[in-house]
Amino acid sequence: MSSEQYFSRTPSSRTKRSTVRLALPDVGPLDLVTDRGVFSAGEVDVGTRILLRRAPAPPARGDLLDLGCGYGPIAIALAARSPGAVVWAVDVNERALALTAENAATAALDNVRAVAPEAVSPAIRFGRIYSNPPIHIGKRPLHELLSTWLARLGPSGAAWFVVQRNLGSDSLARWLADEGFGVTRIASERGYRVLEVRP
Repeated sequence: MSSEQYFSRTPSSRTKRSTVRLALPDVGPLDLVTDRGVFSAGEVDVGTRILLRRAPAPPARGDLLDLGCGYGPIAIALAARSPGAVVWAVDVNERALALTAENAATAALDNVRAVAPEAVSPAIRFGRIYSNPPIHIGKRPLHELLSTWLARLGPSGAAWFVVQRNLGSDSLARWLADEGFGVTRIASERGYRVLEVRP
């Protein structure tokens, strides 16, 4: 699958739905529907699993953001862990958003809002952001994406990103620090870094 497909609003690949299992110590196991044209359709991505195990648990209430939600494993886990919070699952890919909404409904999680970026009210400030960010869109678009959403953190907010070391996690950490953010590597596992980012 090409990056142009899962970064596009309407993937050109023919649909072929399948199911993957999300199993965490405190969530699931849940079967999530996936499809061609979305990120990591064949399995819950290793980096995503590491992020969900190593990042701190979300707060019980408030607005949380899954940036680049794909078919929703991060959003689903956050919503299950914090049923009193609102989880905004944001993606440009319409197929991914439909899958996230379907998977949340199947899991009986009514606190997930699967929406395009422009559908999120500018007034919302997020307490937490969690993301396996789309590194392959390129450095400049990635920096613009992260800058846009990190600016939406509340005063005591924080973000956690998982990035492969060989795909530039350390250079991303340096760029974030140069932009004035507090950056801490909280985990390193199987070639992935989990970065904590604070305003």
